[in-house]
Amino acid sequence: MFTPLTGRTVLVTGGTKGIGKGIAGVFARAGANVAISGRDRERGEAAAQELGARYLIADVAKSADCERMVEETVREFGGLDVLCANAGIFPDVKLADMSEEDIDAIFATNVKGTMLSVKAALNPLEASGHGRVIVTSSITGPITGFPGWSHYGATKAAQLGFLRTAAIELAARNITINAVMPGNIATEGLDELGDDYRRTMEAAIPQGRLGKVEDIGNAALFFATDEAGYITGQQLVVDGGQILPEGQLALDAV
Repeated sequence: MFTPLTGRTVLVTGGTKGIGKGIAGVFARAGANVAISGRDRERGEAAAQELGARYLIADVAKSADCERMVEETVREFGGLDVLCANAGIFPDVKLADMSEEDIDAIFATNVKGTMLSVKAALNPLEASGHGRVIVTSSITGPITGFPGWSHYGATKAAQLGFLRTAAIELAARNITINAVMPGNIATEGLDELGDDYRRTMEAAIPQGRLGKVEDIGNAALFFATDEAGYITGQQLVVDGGQILPEGQLALDAV
């Protein structure tokens, strides 16, 4: 049995939809105090009401916003135990068509935003005595590639480069930092792509299904436990075996 997280405080950036909302929901059901941040107030307030969480409007690409969302979380709940640095964007554009603005925008949110969020949370995480940082990376970039996502993949790989050195620096503060690397996860926007697209995605996964947002939340929850306190600077792939086959022939051979 893991030590319960009842009463501990968790801040999930980008927690208003998709994987972030799923992570927030898992922590809320585990009894934690949950704050979620995002740029869309209407969506954020609706998600917070559904989750029983506190919504904080914030753009993680801005240092002042990161500092404010942490300060408001601490003021609301009396401290901060876990930061889930999840906020990210994933626009689709081929390299030949990519603008400088496209590159700057995705790095500002996915990389700079991760770093600023962690920096802003350091003092309260240290004060908790068992601080945890969980970064939402991806298999895209560090392990796999997909046309249209070269800039996205670069940011996801950059997050892992950041966490390895951050883990060394944060160890002296008794803070761990680890990453979850999702494969194909069913989120709100998937239905818009159609049944054929979904079936194609599922066919590439040995388990034959897409992951649920709760699958990523459960991995984050594990990293947040006391029992995971000796794990830092690591990454966990959660993909139903997606990265394992040597092409479609390997799946057909089953």
